[in-house]
Amino acid sequence: MTIRVMIADDQAMVREAFSVLLGAQPDIEVVATAPDGLEAVARAEELRPDVIVMDIRMPGMNGIDATREITRQAGLSAKILVLTTFDLDEYVYEALRAGASGFLLKDASGVQLAEAVRVVAAGDALLSPEITKRLIKEFSQLSGSAKPPAQVRIDVLTNRETEVLTLVAQGLSNAEIAGELVVAEQTVKTHMGSILQKLQLRDRTQAAVFAYETGLVVPGRTNL
Repeated sequence: MTIRVMIADDQAMVREAFSVLLGAQPDIEVVATAPDGLEAVARAEELRPDVIVMDIRMPGMNGIDATREITRQAGLSAKILVLTTFDLDEYVYEALRAGASGFLLKDASGVQLAEAVRVVAAGDALLSPEITKRLIKEFSQLSGSAKPPAQVRIDVLTNRETEVLTLVAQGLSNAEIAGELVVAEQTVKTHMGSILQKLQLRDRTQAAVFAYETGLVVPGRTNL
């Protein structure tokens, strides 16, 4: 199955380079490019790509605002892969909070970029351990104190689904969660699918953000 990709970046050379790198992959097709956030939103509505590689700093509408605009539209299912040169906590947090599914630095190799596109297209989170740690730190600084869990939404989860969501937010992979809970990896995947459906979340990344923002997971505290 071919992954349809759009590239949004204000630098023409970057757009062209990424188009060549991704277009050379047998399972990826670059269907459009955009020089700013406004055009990215318009082309996303028109072409409905599977993945959008989104720069953060662009003129007019920046990448974070464009991500927020695209992900809040019910008819669009594009996954956003944020690509930037700025390895800063505020950008990691804001991009993920806006609805991004992954975060990658521009100094990543072409192989890493292509693999990142595949990961977010499959609905998995693209969060390295380093980024996960920074995200947890950011939530710690912003929350100040523990938030009460959003019980109305969390109560729809079973006890096991709540355990899985908690471990996802702590940065564990499906295999690691399976080992922690002593269940099959496929069982974890089934629970994850049910969690996303019940909470009406787009992907694993947004599930992790939800767990922190609702207070289900509190940074610095043992949550299980």
